[in-house]
Amino acid sequence: MRTRIKELRARLGLTQEQLAQQVNVRRETIVFLEQGKYNPSLQLSHDVAMALETTIEELFIFD
Repeated sequence: MRTRIKELRARLGLTQEQLAQQVNVRRETIVFLEQGKYNPSLQLSHDVAMALETTIEELFIFD
């Protein structure tokens, strides 16, 4: 699975730490999400999508 988290986060001018604080996770979780090394829960996916002003479908690319 690939993500657009880094791209969308940069578009909003958010750091990994700022995004992590908004969705109540550690910065390392955001790093792993951006690298596609972590499969998030539906709740976390929703929270990240809302923080990045997008949808889950736009955020994640399933190969």
